[in-house]
Amino acid sequence: MEEKLNKIKQEALEIINSSKILDEIEDIRVRILGRKGMLTEILRSLGQLTPELRNTIGKKSNEIKKIIEDALDAKKDELTKSGFSEIASSEWIDVTLNPAVSARERKGGYLHPLSKTQYEIEDILTSMGFQILDGPEAETEYYNFEALNVPKFHPARDMQDTFWTEDGNLLRTHTSAIQIRGMEKMTPPFRIMAPGRVFRYEATDASHEHTFYQVEGMMVGEDISVSHLIYIMEEVLTGIFKKEVKVRLRPGYFPFVEPGFELDFSCLICGGAGCRVCKQSGWIEFLGCGLVHPNTLRAGNIDPDKWSGFAFGMGLNRLIMMQAGINDIRHFMSGDIRFVQQF
Repeated sequence: MEEKLNKIKQEALEIINSSKILDEIEDIRVRILGRKGMLTEILRSLGQLTPELRNTIGKKSNEIKKIIEDALDAKKDELTKSGFSEIASSEWIDVTLNPAVSARERKGGYLHPLSKTQYEIEDILTSMGFQILDGPEAETEYYNFEALNVPKFHPARDMQDTFWTEDGNLLRTHTSAIQIRGMEKMTPPFRIMAPGRVFRYEATDASHEHTFYQVEGMMVGEDISVSHLIYIMEEVLTGIFKKEVKVRLRPGYFPFVEPGFELDFSCLICGGAGCRVCKQSGWIEFLGCGLVHPNTLRAGNIDPDKWSGFAFGMGLNRLIMMQAGINDIRHFMSGDIRFVQQF
């Protein structure tokens, strides 16, 4: 048995010393010291020996095991260091390269048009006292639907095709969910805005995308009326387009506001005279808005008998498309650097 142990030690050390590849070290360890390894088989057979031999062979086995383990670790360190040296010599970088030369070859990055426009709107709204809030993109059904006055089996759920997760949650279909989270934590009066990415489970085409960006806004206080909404929206649009913009409201349905409106702004191409862009109407359809529904206020722990408010939501992708004359919404998520460079 001792002769067999010495032979295993000799063969193991020869294999380890001749190894040239780091990946081989673990294979050797398994072959000799693993559950079915050569040394392990001897250790398992100790129970068949007499007590005297068991102690002698057991001690000898453990000594050899320690010798082999040390040899494996030493070889692993040696191969690791030589590997780093090889990488350093083959992938060496001259950090003393003339900075003037490298600067000429290096191009600067660009803000994505979605980020650029979001920051502009944030600046406009924060200058009017709005606070920026954020929320999770993976939402609960309660915050995305129920707290916004859209209970189960409500017809409005059909308007928003949804990505559902295996645990019963979803990818938010609008940033209105952030408004509920904000109302739960804040005490009126307040003004909040919620920019972010939203998701819809729908087929993509030139005007539809499964991932896009929105900005929600909400103002809650005493005696808030439609006139407050119109004023804020005129200021926002004037700030975006850098010229005075008129707005109008048309009746619209959104479960979390009552009354609800579709907000249009005067066409900046024809000045309201009518053109192909505004379909000869003189107005551009822009966003949904309205006075916050009492049920939505209650979901945010706000007393609708004392407080009122308005809310609006705009799509950043559509806004930029109107500004820049972009004819396909899919460009935004394409990852094509040529698209971003134009901005």
